[in-house]
Amino acid sequence: MPKTVISGFTHNFLGNAPVWYKQVIVLFLIVNPLIVWLLGPATAGWFLVGEFIFTLAMALKCYPLLPGGLLAVEALLIGLATPEAVYHEVLINLPVILLLMFMVAGIYFMKELLLVTFTQILVGVRSKSALSLLFCAAAALLSAFLDALTVTAVIISVAVGFYSVYHKVASGKGYHHGSHNAHSDEHVVELHREDLEEFRAFLRSLLMHGAIGTALGGVATMVGEPQNLLIAKVVGWNFAEFFQRMAPISLPVLAAGLFTCWCLEKLRWFGYGARLPKPVRQVLEDFADNERKKRTKADQAALWVQAMAAVVLVIGLAFHIAEVGLIGLLVIILITSFTGVTDEHQIGKAFQESLPFTSLLVVFFAVVAVIHEQHLFKPVIDFVLAQPEVHQPALFFVANGLLSMISDNVFVATVYISEIKQALDAGVISRAHFQDLAVAINTGTNLPSVATPNGQAAFLFLLTSAIAPLVRLSYGRMVIMAFPYTVVLGSVGLLAVINFL
Repeated sequence: MPKTVISGFTHNFLGNAPVWYKQVIVLFLIVNPLIVWLLGPATAGWFLVGEFIFTLAMALKCYPLLPGGLLAVEALLIGLATPEAVYHEVLINLPVILLLMFMVAGIYFMKELLLVTFTQILVGVRSKSALSLLFCAAAALLSAFLDALTVTAVIISVAVGFYSVYHKVASGKGYHHGSHNAHSDEHVVELHREDLEEFRAFLRSLLMHGAIGTALGGVATMVGEPQNLLIAKVVGWNFAEFFQRMAPISLPVLAAGLFTCWCLEKLRWFGYGARLPKPVRQVLEDFADNERKKRTKADQAALWVQAMAAVVLVIGLAFHIAEVGLIGLLVIILITSFTGVTDEHQIGKAFQESLPFTSLLVVFFAVVAVIHEQHLFKPVIDFVLAQPEVHQPALFFVANGLLSMISDNVFVATVYISEIKQALDAGVISRAHFQDLAVAINTGTNLPSVATPNGQAAFLFLLTSAIAPLVRLSYGRMVIMAFPYTVVLGSVGLLAVINFL
């Protein structure tokens, strides 16, 4: 093979990922078969789990579907699991896949309504503490009934829009100016530079409050996060029962989270507390008023259709009239039919956000199949189940929380709920205790995972979005700003688990 072809192959492998990252993945692929041969499949399975968690932790270097998928395929080739076992896992978790495919896409068509809602909050509330509470509470409420990723996408869209508007004005242009580079401050007038920096800090805090809000609401219902639906299906809970089971933990945590939001804004700790400069507010109010006047009758009718579809969605979820994913498909059909969206390519855009993560979830299930086939977590589960029954929920909460901080909470929840279901089937634990452990697993994976962008898909989405570089929101800054929430949500959640389960 010519050197140029080899060079091109080397460059194409995992694209723009760092060279050291590519080398590590290649090393994993070479070492795994040797470990099977030398140390046995169980040890190789543990190495595979560690390698897969590494790809999740390094998600900013390369989307985990690619390296994780290579590892999963290799696991099947070297006999750590069978294609039949993977298919079985996918079949069991089909409702979760339907949720991601159709519910996220359905909410995509409600973005205009959500954008209008958040815009009115942003320009209508002058108190920063009240505004932060509203952003956090609104994100929590929406995430409880919709999807954390989509709610985060809406918040990002609002922030990008308003940032671009003011950046144009600060650069000496009108806010309707066409081409503009919002990443560069080269043309920003000196008079506006201080206001722009303050505006960046203002948006950073709102974005983080909103992202935390998606976690506060996402833990409460079976559609808030992908793993919630998975847990609900394994245990056999419907929408109302899931909410009722989580309420003793989720409601105290919600109250504590909102109180933390208010305190951080008042004390101005951990990067919070920046106010919206008056010149910036004036520009944004003028812009919002102009957009409102431009709205046509067709635009207003579309907003009403989206609002009615939202009511149908909430009723459908509350009374569980069908599988969650099918309700999402209903939302797609209703909104597109009554808002004139008839082009295939327009509809296709709605699925762009959800399908990559859906594909990654199937790879999760391949790794879960390896864990099951090799009984990897059985010693850990046996150790916890050997402890006094009263301590087991708290131990599961801590174990899930710590692992979710560095890995993806969907993966962690999938593994643990499957393992305790096997313990139930084997008669090791009672049905009532199984349900308590399921609550501990759900809350453990949802709450402490706000510590890093690795644990929450919504956080990772925010970090890799267009707004992050504009407002100077880095990985390290996100960890620092999330720290007080991590302490409060984790502590209150653990205390609630200890006292109420």
